[in-house]
Amino acid sequence: MKIDIFNHLFPQAFFDRYIEKGLPDIGKRVKAMPTIVKLDARFKVMDEFGDYCQIISLPAPPIEALGGPNETPDIARLANDGMAELCQKHPQRFPTFVASLPMNNPEATVKEALRAVDTLGASGVQIFTNVNGKPLDGPEFEAFFDEMARREIGIWMHPTRGADMPDYKTEDRSQYEIWWTFGWPYETSVAMARMVFSKFFERRPNLKLLTHHMGAMAPYFEGRVGYGWDQLGSRTSNIDYVSLLKSMPKRPIDYFKMFYADTALFGALAGTKCGLDFFGVDKCLFASDVPFEPAPGLYIRETIRVIEALGLPADQKEKIYRTNAEAFLRHK
Repeated sequence: MKIDIFNHLFPQAFFDRYIEKGLPDIGKRVKAMPTIVKLDARFKVMDEFGDYCQIISLPAPPIEALGGPNETPDIARLANDGMAELCQKHPQRFPTFVASLPMNNPEATVKEALRAVDTLGASGVQIFTNVNGKPLDGPEFEAFFDEMARREIGIWMHPTRGADMPDYKTEDRSQYEIWWTFGWPYETSVAMARMVFSKFFERRPNLKLLTHHMGAMAPYFEGRVGYGWDQLGSRTSNIDYVSLLKSMPKRPIDYFKMFYADTALFGALAGTKCGLDFFGVDKCLFASDVPFEPAPGLYIRETIRVIEALGLPADQKEKIYRTNAEAFLRHK
């Protein structure tokens, strides 16, 4: 059994209302991806991989990008109702789903998260690396993270950034899709760092947070995250980061290793090995990020190829493919 923990799908009614009509640029792109909406096409791809299932979640854009605070609770409900219906109709394909949330309405976010988990059968919730430009360690999101940690409900964190964030101060847009290729890993890494230094894990020891794309930049920059941040405050004169560092019971790098990571690296062998070495096998979960691939099934195929090429013993592969996911999906 292989449990694909991080992949994306639009329920048809949600896609028709908010993506195809509301966001024509995105709608244009995903029309070329039948497996993002059409179940027959998706199931045909899934059949290639035998005993394989998907834990489904919405792709970008975030719910909060689709409307104001008074609108997004209804948008999230439509998305989650659609996901629950898919899981009910196809439990062998989609055993459960990850709920979408109206993060620009913090009170409604907690309510919708609990409705999705307790009533609809969601096994976790998805957030993005910022909320319309606001960092996740803002005080308005405290109650949400507190409740997710208390219930041990897993959080899937997806990067978000657009071409409207330029690569240089002198420009007004990012060029060559740099905002995606390098911008998204940076987004995830920044969100992780803000959580570490805001003492998320000190205050919430039961927090379960899955970082997309194998923890982004953190594993590759282990030296800078480690010995570099052991010197926090040595480069800053106007803020007392030295006292902050001394107040942390663990090294910063030890908190980074408390995140979970997925294998959605599009067939990158070196990156996968780097992430496994950093987080450890117990923290890594199989994921493909389908259907955003050049050809249907390519990312699943390539991710399996990479895992098999690592030379891991059978029990470690079983953890990555299945048992780590089963544990992450459990909650109170």
